[in-house]
Amino acid sequence: MAEYDYDEVAQDTPVWAVFGDLMAALVGIFVLLLVWTLGLQVELSRSLEDEVALREAEQQRRMELEQALSDPLTSNRITLQDGRIGISGQLLFELNSAALQAEGEALIASLAAPLARYLSQSDHLLMVSGFTDDLPVHADNQVFADNWELSAQRALTVTRALVEAGLSRELVFASAFAEQQPIAPNTSADNRARNRRVEIAPVPRTPRGEQSQ
Repeated sequence: MAEYDYDEVAQDTPVWAVFGDLMAALVGIFVLLLVWTLGLQVELSRSLEDEVALREAEQQRRMELEQALSDPLTSNRITLQDGRIGISGQLLFELNSAALQAEGEALIASLAAPLARYLSQSDHLLMVSGFTDDLPVHADNQVFADNWELSAQRALTVTRALVEAGLSRELVFASAFAEQQPIAPNTSADNRARNRRVEIAPVPRTPRGEQSQ
């Protein structure tokens, strides 16, 4: 029985056949990579388009909110910057008090409807923040122990006023910053008056899945 010379068999195998198989495999890999790259580009393009659409919609909502607040903005009763509504504490409250003055109460009531419309079109909540200047609460004040309590109560007062004016209580919450985060150096009476303020700002709603973590 004849013995095979494996070296001769290997030499008899056409090189072009091996090369053809190799090239076919490489072409297949290249096609798969090309399809994956094209799919990734399409997905990224869609994500970018969605993000641009969301930003445009948010910008449109903010423009509508600014238009709805044109009256108090023009009369300098409020400021609007980056979606944050700023209201002077002097307009809202007397010194070291958390009771709304008549003009401040009317202003807050006028803000409820446009804010409700804005929130109805976006997945946001409203954060009402209270701020004070750096001067401590008067020693004879028996209501508030310090600026934290004063700023917290003022924020709560504005929050409740918005709810009473028709804003859903599920869409608004209060926060207190006391003398933290001043918008002007506390070096003069005018600057301290600017720092005594309440801000109303939209913040993204936390997904329910993240709330439980």
